[in-house]
Amino acid sequence: MKIPVYQPSLSGNEKKYVDDCIDSRWISSKGKYNDLFAEKFGEYIGMKYGTTVSNGTLALHLALMALGIGLGDEVIVPSFTYIASANAVKYTGAEVVFADSNENSWQLDSDDIEHRITERTRAIMPVHLYGHPCDMDAIMAIARKHRLFVIEDCAEAIGSEYKGKMVGSFGDIAAFSFFGNKTITCGEGGMVLTNDKTLYERAVHLKGQGLAVHREYWHDIIGYNYRMTNIAAAIGMAQLEQVNSFIDRKIEIADMYIKLLKGLPIKVQEPVGDVKHTYWMVSITCEQIEDRDKLRDFLRNEGIETRPTFYPIHTMPMYSEKYQKLPVAEKLGWSGMNLPSYPGLKDDEVKYVCDSIKKYFAGK
Repeated sequence: MKIPVYQPSLSGNEKKYVDDCIDSRWISSKGKYNDLFAEKFGEYIGMKYGTTVSNGTLALHLALMALGIGLGDEVIVPSFTYIASANAVKYTGAEVVFADSNENSWQLDSDDIEHRITERTRAIMPVHLYGHPCDMDAIMAIARKHRLFVIEDCAEAIGSEYKGKMVGSFGDIAAFSFFGNKTITCGEGGMVLTNDKTLYERAVHLKGQGLAVHREYWHDIIGYNYRMTNIAAAIGMAQLEQVNSFIDRKIEIADMYIKLLKGLPIKVQEPVGDVKHTYWMVSITCEQIEDRDKLRDFLRNEGIETRPTFYPIHTMPMYSEKYQKLPVAEKLGWSGMNLPSYPGLKDDEVKYVCDSIKKYFAGK
C-alpha cells in the first residue's frame, strides 16, 4: 500500500470551468473567473473585498505592502510557521521579530507578544497553523492597545473558525494560499481579503504593475505582476464549491486518528478553546524527540509518506544572527510530524497508518 501525505481532490467542476476558459480564449489574468472567485471567496470568509494573486507568499507580501510596512519597521511573527510568513516581511525591508508558540494549540503565544513590542513595531502576523485558529481575542486586544496592524496568515486555515467567526475576518487584512496541498487549490494561487476599501484598492494597484486607474498604459507607482490566471481562478472556483465537504471529511479523518492513536506516546494536535479546527494536516508530536525521525523512516518503509512539522525559523541560518531560545517552537519543530490527511483518504488507509504507528511503538 502506498499512501501520500497529501493529494488534491479534483472531482468537481474543475475540468468544465478550465475548458470554458480555453473555449473563451481568456486564459491569462483577464476573464470572468478571477473576479467571481474573489467575490465568492470573500463572501465565504465574510469579508467585503478580495483580490486574487498568483500564490500565498505573494498574498502576504501584497498585504504588507498595502499597509505600508517597510524599512525600519518590525513585524511580530511566530517562529513556528512556514518560512513564507517571515520571508514576506523581509521582502518589504522590515525586520521580523519572532515570538514563541502556545504548547497546547501550537499557535502564536499571545503572552509572548507584548514584551517584544518596541517603538518600531508596526504589525502582528498571527498564523493559523495547520488549520487551528490563533487566540484572536487576545491578539486583537494587544493590537488595539498598541495601535498595531494585524495581518492574518490563513494559508493553512481555510474555513477554520474562532468563536463562530471565520479566520481571516479579524485583522486589518488577510492572506490565503491555494497551493496544491491546501484545503482548496488552484495549483498555485492566493487571495488577499480586507474590509477596508482603501487597502483593497492599494493591493489591486500594486499587484497590477502600478497601472493608473484612469489612464491606459500609464503607471504611477512601481508595481508588481502578482496576478492570478483565469484558468487558476476557474479551478479555485470549482474547489470553493466543494470546500465544506472537503473540511467535513478532514475532520472525520482527524477524529479517526485521535481515536485510533489514543494511548500511544504521541499527541495529536486537537482543538483548544471555542474553535473549529479544519485540520489542513493532521499533526502529531512524539513524547520522545528521537522517535520522530525513526517513526517517519518506519512509516516510509510501510509505504506511508509523512512530513516533519516546520522547523522554527529563528534557527535557520538567515534568521539566526541573534541567538534566542523559543522552547515551545523548538520542541514542536523537532518532535512533530504530519500524517496523511487529504479528503480522498479512505477509512481503511487511516487504519493502516494507525496500525503501522502502533507496530513501530510495539517493536521498540
